[in-house]
Amino acid sequence: MARGGKSTTSGPVTPRAGAAAAAAEPERDRKAEHIRLALEERMQLEERFFDEWSFEHCALPEIDLAAVDTTTEFLGKPLAAPLLISCMTGGTETAARINENLARAAERVGVAVGVGSQRKALEDPALAATFAVRHAAPTVPLLANLGAVQLNYGYGVDECRRAVEMIGADALVLHLNPLQEALQPEGNGNFARLLPKMAEVVRGLEVPVIVKEIGCGISGRTARDLARIGVATIDVAGLGGTSWARIEASRSGELDLGESFAGWGIPTPESIQELAAIPGLSIIASGGLRNGIDAAKSLALGADLAGMAYPFLQAATESADAVEAKLRRTIQELRISMFCAGVGRIAAMRQAVLRRRSAR
Repeated sequence: MARGGKSTTSGPVTPRAGAAAAAAEPERDRKAEHIRLALEERMQLEERFFDEWSFEHCALPEIDLAAVDTTTEFLGKPLAAPLLISCMTGGTETAARINENLARAAERVGVAVGVGSQRKALEDPALAATFAVRHAAPTVPLLANLGAVQLNYGYGVDECRRAVEMIGADALVLHLNPLQEALQPEGNGNFARLLPKMAEVVRGLEVPVIVKEIGCGISGRTARDLARIGVATIDVAGLGGTSWARIEASRSGELDLGESFAGWGIPTPESIQELAAIPGLSIIASGGLRNGIDAAKSLALGADLAGMAYPFLQAATESADAVEAKLRRTIQELRISMFCAGVGRIAAMRQAVLRRRSAR
């Protein structure tokens, strides 16, 4: 790594050789496999952690439903509701269609949207078009995405900047996925001394860096480490939704191993609460959110934005109209939840009373 956080790497990035077993196979389209498997219901966890929580119903809300205001701001841009279509995919023809539909719907409704890991497009620039959706979403916040572990495999500030510039993004997501990498046939498992390299990216990049997990949650201890290097926004991406342990185990044929780790992680509501105790940190809640009621619960627990992927994936394989319809229903559910909790605006959602069923 050169001084100032600049990588000496130029041009397409050479991928790391996979594990010995994976290297012996013909090249696999990992992204296409991920899409196919993520759509299977068996990849979803059975336990619904948000169902443990319920709002205290306000029979006399003293507000007009028509006046309930779901608008907010993210990355300096206005949103119709505090929703993010979470980072999902890219790098294949199917993924290009999905990203286009997600982006068009996000723009129509006025919510944020992210793309999947752009590593494949950095290695093969011909794939950049499968991620490039700014034309479809010219005004809403758009998030670029790379795996943080790649900073230990030749990536640096320059590659992160290229990912941002590739799609005209407003921020870069660095995702943390140690369990996925451990189970992935071609996984990259060297997470040693990663935090200082992430700090270089935070200091050297011209846009904000958001750090997220992909389904195992982020603890308060890890979040404090990230805050110390200047990360101001964290997506908890906790346990409760799509099981990447099951997905990667299905790809490798190690089904028993996948089941052993399917429930590994911090449930999303718990992760939100741990991070909400850290002053100045902006929190995105994702991982097992399935509707606007879950989004409302996330906000009441301390999140600033609610992210969802799986609820929009099937719709995105169909059309932008289908995604738009799902988004508008989600916002309607959020609005009704706010009304029945006696809250008229997003900034006041932490004042809503949530009860944990197990604590009754």
